[in-house]
Amino acid sequence: MRWSYFIVIQCLIIFVMIGIFYIHQDKVIVLKKPPESISQWYKPQNKRQVWLHTMFKLRREMLAIKIYAKTQNDENLEKWVEKLNKDYYEIGEMMPEWKNKLDLISVADIQKSIKEQRYDEVIHALDELDKSCQSCHTDFRATTATIYRAPDFSEMKIDDSITLISHMRTMSKQVNQIKIAFADSRLDAALSALSELEKGMNNLGGICINCHKDASKEFPNEEMIQTMADLKQSLKTGSLKEQGKALGTLAVLACAECHGTHRLTYDAKKLLSNKKSWGELLKHSF
Repeated sequence: MRWSYFIVIQCLIIFVMIGIFYIHQDKVIVLKKPPESISQWYKPQNKRQVWLHTMFKLRREMLAIKIYAKTQNDENLEKWVEKLNKDYYEIGEMMPEWKNKLDLISVADIQKSIKEQRYDEVIHALDELDKSCQSCHTDFRATTATIYRAPDFSEMKIDDSITLISHMRTMSKQVNQIKIAFADSRLDAALSALSELEKGMNNLGGICINCHKDASKEFPNEEMIQTMADLKQSLKTGSLKEQGKALGTLAVLACAECHGTHRLTYDAKKLLSNKKSWGELLKHSF
């Protein structure tokens, strides 16, 4: 009897979970997160980005084998399949949790077909191995890259008292303060907000340079500086339309272009990294 109660309870739990997902099917995106142990193969825990380099090597090795199978070049086939065999098995050593996902049958078929000089079978086995790779990439590549390769701005600071996040919020307000002020014909307030925005952009540039060391990616760059000058002049002498166009250009150059890369990936990283409580998962008021 006890076992029957246990089975009934488990079935009820499963049905409840199915019901929750069904109710939220138009609001929920289901993603698979990789095991946390994969972090040891990504920065900052790993300086060489070993996981990425292993993936790159496997892609190159599979292409080389296909090239030499088509030209029936046995010497190079044997060289590259040896490399493939070593690096493919390394996945299981780095991530024991994924050992059962390895397509060892296809790898063995590739080796056997090369020895027997069945070149069409080599290519067929490679295609099967590629399907296995793509299956795993479909499940984990996007989430893994977002969690472990997207930049983390949460701990960055402009100075000892101002975090990067709060600084960005202040700059966003300054952009809108400029718009509100010139829309209401408050020239002095618009110019004051622009001056504060210019200072904020220069302070932000001192953080950006830590990663963007190339002078071509400096912030603010010459185009942004010229656009700020144009905006300042339009606030003094231009029409409302000219002022709006100048501010819009600055917002695109100084805000939107960077946000298109950094804010999207950072927000996704936070979303995927944060652990949800049962209360949050069971909410119906999405």
